[in-house]
Amino acid sequence: MFYSQAGARPRTWEASPSEHKKWVEVFKACDEDNKGYLSREDFKVAVVMLFGYKPSKIEADSVMSSVDPNTSGIQLKEFLDIVRKKKEAQLYCSEVRHIFTAFDRHYRGYLTLEDFKKAFKQVAPKLSERIILEVFRENEGDNICLADYGHSVTQCKLHA
Repeated sequence: MFYSQAGARPRTWEASPSEHKKWVEVFKACDEDNKGYLSREDFKVAVVMLFGYKPSKIEADSVMSSVDPNTSGIQLKEFLDIVRKKKEAQLYCSEVRHIFTAFDRHYRGYLTLEDFKKAFKQVAPKLSERIILEVFRENEGDNICLADYGHSVTQCKLHA
């Protein structure tokens, strides 16, 4: 992944008060019997409500394994942190896709070396052609595909 190799990370993002309130309301709605925590199944329902997809077994296992072993599930504070990180990753991946699409002038779903050079000439005109070529070759060789970044988007979703 280009952005991982470059050391880029999603920026820290804070929820608006209305978004934070919505997350708390979803937590409460999914906390059956007002236990004060979300079970594995409760968490899955909450993700569907907030993000529109059912988390995979791997994602649910990952989240549940990170929960404090002295509790029976995900506490509100932990839930809010998980949701914030997921939202942050979602926004970052969306930004990567948006940038890629802006450079894909011919709507082919991939960038040729020529596309890549033109894009860098616009955003970093003083960058040497040698560096541009190295970055391009490091990523794919002959073309950089949107599918490669699509894979990154999936990973962002799973490991948020």
